[in-house]
Amino acid sequence: MRLIVGLGNVGMEYAWTPHNLGFLAIDRIAERAGIRVERPEAKSHLGFGKVAGQEVALAKPQTMMNLSGLAVRDLLARLECGPQELTVLYDDVALPWGMLRIRERGTAGGHNGLKSIIGAVGTMEFSRVRMGAQPDHPVGDLADYVLRPMRKADLETAGEMIEHAAEAVELIVTQGPAAAMNRFNRRASPNGEDGGGEES
Repeated sequence: MRLIVGLGNVGMEYAWTPHNLGFLAIDRIAERAGIRVERPEAKSHLGFGKVAGQEVALAKPQTMMNLSGLAVRDLLARLECGPQELTVLYDDVALPWGMLRIRERGTAGGHNGLKSIIGAVGTMEFSRVRMGAQPDHPVGDLADYVLRPMRKADLETAGEMIEHAAEAVELIVTQGPAAAMNRFNRRASPNGEDGGGEES
């Protein structure tokens, strides 16, 4: 079984913020697969089913973002999964809006939710789907920016990105992260750049 975790914050005030792109992606994956992510377990909302014919558990940690690792550690233990069977979806302000980056491993890159997971599970060796949330205008406080509701223009791009994230997860569970990287990491960013750069 593969564990697919989307990161976000609990509460309606956070529902449509950039920091909740991980939750929104899990909702879309669940919708496509007919899975209900409602079962309270391991500090998360959890759902079981099949994605692209493969057994998965979909999870939304209910610990608040900065403590996501507590939930992920409990989920791995409860499901008897290793980090190699974990995929985490989350927002990334280092990537332009609408861009996906799939990685097989890597640092937290300043993302507190990912930092919590790496600390709790003791490894960076798990796949992740990074969803671009970089502001297209100067902002004084990035932490405040990711916790503010998305603008109408951003919501449309976010919807397309979430759909692509769901497709990427289907590839990850059927063919592995490398197949998803080959398809989605070449996708051009909305401003026409190739999205190259270092792993963060």
